[in-house]
Amino acid sequence: MFAGFLFLLLLTGGSSSNHTQPPDSEGLYNQSHLEGGNADSYSEPVDGARDDDSIPWKSDWPDHCTDVDVINHLNLTDKVKFYLARPIQDNKRSINLTLDIHLYSILDVKEKEQELVAYFWIDMFWKNEFIEWKARDFCRTYGIIVPAELLWKPDLTIEEVTIKDKLFNTQYLTVRFNGGIYQRSGMVLVSTCKMDFYRFPFDTQICNLTFKSIQHPSRQMKLLSRLTNNDILSFTRDSMKTESEWLLMNVTVDTSEVYNFGFHLSVLVYTMTIKRRSVLYVANFIVPVLFFLCLDLASFLISESGGEKLSFKVTVLLAVTVMQLILNDILPSSSDRIPLIAVYCIGVFTLMMLSLLETILMMYLMEKDHVSQDQEADKDQSLDEDCRDQAGKVHECFRDMNKSIPCVRVFDQSPAGMPPELLPGVKEGSSSQLTQEIQDFQSLNNELREVLKTVVLLLSSRKEEKEPGYWTTKTKTLNRIYFIVYLLAASVFLVSVFSVWLHEDR
Repeated sequence: MFAGFLFLLLLTGGSSSNHTQPPDSEGLYNQSHLEGGNADSYSEPVDGARDDDSIPWKSDWPDHCTDVDVINHLNLTDKVKFYLARPIQDNKRSINLTLDIHLYSILDVKEKEQELVAYFWIDMFWKNEFIEWKARDFCRTYGIIVPAELLWKPDLTIEEVTIKDKLFNTQYLTVRFNGGIYQRSGMVLVSTCKMDFYRFPFDTQICNLTFKSIQHPSRQMKLLSRLTNNDILSFTRDSMKTESEWLLMNVTVDTSEVYNFGFHLSVLVYTMTIKRRSVLYVANFIVPVLFFLCLDLASFLISESGGEKLSFKVTVLLAVTVMQLILNDILPSSSDRIPLIAVYCIGVFTLMMLSLLETILMMYLMEKDHVSQDQEADKDQSLDEDCRDQAGKVHECFRDMNKSIPCVRVFDQSPAGMPPELLPGVKEGSSSQLTQEIQDFQSLNNELREVLKTVVLLLSSRKEEKEPGYWTTKTKTLNRIYFIVYLLAASVFLVSVFSVWLHEDR
């Protein structure tokens, strides 16, 4: 007999208690769940027992090893006991409801509606004190899965969720041998989240999910969290599949009691901190607006004599207006503060509008100079016509003079060669004097014609090469001064906006 006892002792490894201990001390979940195990681990033992013939007392196991036998043993069809009332034997004690909340995916963030759409896995654990069976009596069955309508479930809700129809709508529950109840729910939650878009698109949003009971006060139900904040954050980052345009920064869980509707409630607040990925917004919005501002600065190099500069500035201003319309479709109209990106667009738009007004003013002043110069040109043209008229009159005078003394032009020769009968009364001295006067008049006529040509050339050159007017000179000076002021104002504005944009702490 002693030899047989030693044989059994060696065969069982020195202790048989490992085959009769539950998976964990409370029976709610085993170690595999702490390490991220799935729901199947709740129905499997973790004590290393094996269903083989080496177990000496396996032959003592009963033949009724089905879940139906366990359900019949527990009599779960008794709704008064298991479904209608809190599963606790002393009403002075509260039920401890343990929650594990895991963010699986961020599907969408609706800025206009200020809503967060995300997919969650929510695990709930509580204990039903009316349920208990010995696993050894049912072929070591540590857990069964039963329909959810057979057992009492906590009336849990989430304050921020807008669609509550399918909230915690689970068809089955996992029941442990010591009364532990486990429920896992995978659901898409559309929750409200008060967002701050002041630093958009470099914003960081904080969204909460507040879990609480609808009817049970804190003295009847308390909400607890099983994992620490660091474990929750680590597990969430490892299990997340998609984050859309957001980056998960932190996750925290806090439990407290609040006074609501006349009694105290136990609440559990799940807080998510997410940060927007701003690369696409910088490339598609901020940089193009900055380029438009640079184009407006470059437009100062365009001449103001024509209308090209004005049309160019109007085109750039309209482009910034289109960008503002796109921004209006993204940001909500109920923001507490004007977002910095709106200030950025308004500031750039204001600078461009002032630049456009400055161009209009400069063109107006230059037009005044053009009008005065046109008036002077008209005066010069009338003077030119007068000079031409006077020159024609002088020419006519000399032509009449030449006609009055044709004989002299015909017989322009010395008195000795003239026939004496043609000059009976002309003396020799008077003939030479008359010839000298005619030559003087001809030289004077030639000199006047040269002076007239010179005056005409001067007048024509004055028309072609007009000196800049008073306002044209002033506009060039004013344009340089405004360009310097414009550049300094744009630089100060951009530096101040970007410094607040990138370095302000929430």
